[in-house]
Amino acid sequence: MQRIALVTIGTQGDVQPYLALAIALQKRGYSVVLGASEEFQRMVQSHGIEFHSLGRSIQAFLTQQRFENAMSQSMLINGPSLLRQGQKIVNIAARRAWKMCQGADMLILNMNTSFGIDIAEALQIPAIMVALQPLNSTSEFPLCIYYGADYGPAINKLTYTSISVQQIYYNLPRNKLRRDLMGLEARKKGGVFCNTDGTPLTTLYAYSDLVSPRPKDWPDNAIVTGYWPLYDTSDWQPSPEFAKFLSEGEAPVYIGFGSMPFGAERNTRILKEAVAAWGGRAVVARGWGGINPQDLPDNIFAIEKAPHDKLFKYVSAVVHHGGAGTTSAGLHLGRPTFVVPQTVDQPYWGRRVYELGCGPKPVRLRKLTPESLTDALIKLTGTPSYATNATALAKKLNQEDGLTKAVDHIDSMLHKGPRLVSARAEGRLSR
Repeated sequence: MQRIALVTIGTQGDVQPYLALAIALQKRGYSVVLGASEEFQRMVQSHGIEFHSLGRSIQAFLTQQRFENAMSQSMLINGPSLLRQGQKIVNIAARRAWKMCQGADMLILNMNTSFGIDIAEALQIPAIMVALQPLNSTSEFPLCIYYGADYGPAINKLTYTSISVQQIYYNLPRNKLRRDLMGLEARKKGGVFCNTDGTPLTTLYAYSDLVSPRPKDWPDNAIVTGYWPLYDTSDWQPSPEFAKFLSEGEAPVYIGFGSMPFGAERNTRILKEAVAAWGGRAVVARGWGGINPQDLPDNIFAIEKAPHDKLFKYVSAVVHHGGAGTTSAGLHLGRPTFVVPQTVDQPYWGRRVYELGCGPKPVRLRKLTPESLTDALIKLTGTPSYATNATALAKKLNQEDGLTKAVDHIDSMLHKGPRLVSARAEGRLSR
């Protein structure tokens, strides 16, 4: 049985698509191991997938006071310490991934685990990059963190050099690891989407072409498969308290700010003032997503934790941070959406929702005010075209099967050309 190793570092939104892919690969007959930070062990193993810890909790890293200060006060003062901590996380993850990948026939990675390119080279196995947002350079639109303005073909393409700059953060420990751990020479060529020899990596994009059309100038090995949803397999249902709240009025709007725990007091003040001015009902996410659930009025219900694919069935619309997974969950259920992005790809998905006519124009969280949230809630629930467009898009999205398409491509890569596994089986790669 061929074995596939998947490695990812990040929050839950960065892990769930890999888990969905691991489940699909296992059903296809592969032996699968998924490496992620320690807090995802229970989630991964609950789906019957072998888990390998790549290190400490990312949640603990993000919830520390220094990270909050960097986001809200000064990145210049707090950034160097965070950089050192981040590089330590990557270094530990790489060393643990090296052990995890022994005996694998393929490695599937993401930008945060680009050391996987080195591991694949050392083990002489193919590697596949996975991305949850468009990252290959294109002249059609700028990099997702700059999305919202068209700078023209030349400048649009130039914005993607930011990825190379960001990659320095991950590359600094890599040459030492290549030499000390893997017996390889220093990396001289390649980038996020290239092998060490400069040849392009196959990249699977785990979102729908209906939401983010594939650029015409992308290379053939950049493949948009459709979303990789991870459907909840628990017996979650509304608690008696939540069921009572739902029965007492119109379907509420979901409001949550995701996995970035910044400015909880400010966010809660804005939430309470906006919902009061709007006059509707809301269900808000508790936990570490930037909302304080204490002392909420009767028309706002705080929920501890719930799978989005089930919770969103009970709401009329959704307000969230614009993470790829949360955006997908709302659109698959045909819910009008208002995105309050913070960073990375969130502005991109917020703008795409708006451009698809499924919700109001996004407002960044740091610029959000009670007035702007009130206005968005009024538009979100009072504009019939948002619901019409979201419903039509959901019908098309639910006809796609991104996981099957992804597994088909992986099958094809593993079975074409001469196998490299024999070299490992003969012991020539033992260390």
